Amino acid sequence: MIALTSPYLWYISRATGLVTLVLFTFVIVLGTLVSNRVGGRRVGRFEVNELHRSLSLIAMVFLAIHVLTTVLDTYVATGLLSSIVPFVSRYDRFGVAVGTVSIDLMLAVWISSLAKSRVRPQSWRYIHWLSWLAFISAILHTFLIGSDARVSWGLALCSACAAVVAAAVLWRAFARPQRARGRTALSPLDAPNTDAVGARGQR
Repeated sequence: MIALTSPYLWYISRATGLVTLVLFTFVIVLGTLVSNRVGGRRVGRFEVNELHRSLSLIAMVFLAIHVLTTVLDTYVATGLLSSIVPFVSRYDRFGVAVGTVSIDLMLAVWISSLAKSRVRPQSWRYIHWLSWLAFISAILHTFLIGSDARVSWGLALCSACAAVVAAAVLWRAFARPQRARGRTALSPLDAPNTDAVGARGQR
């Protein structure tokens, strides 16, 4: 393998790692809102669900860039295999492995979403619960191996992400918000035609 190292790769890897963590935080919180069918008149459930999907895709793009720049930078020997298989990295084996577990879980959740029509709803829901474990692994990975997590602003950012997700967990577990009726994310295209329904009722 050709040796390739640059401070720019290191900076990109650090930046995309933190951006991915922040995006993943928003994805988790929005997923909690979607699962409880939260929505109002100004911001409907369809919009919340679409934002959740869009941020999920963006987060995966930043994650891919983070992994790619980390693997390309040969200053530390991680290797492409370590991004998929835990405990094979020669550099900080445990810290990298925790990140690898998070990646694998994120991929499982993301792929199940892409194939949602072919997955049983109950199985899909169980797979989505892995996103909580993926977030925990991502936070641990950041604290264990992230150089920015050891400075004041980086520590504050990671702690804020952890606190926001913890608040979402507590809200879902103890507040027990009442779910809105109907579909989780009703598209305006799928909305019932009230005029047609009224016309049928008058017949």
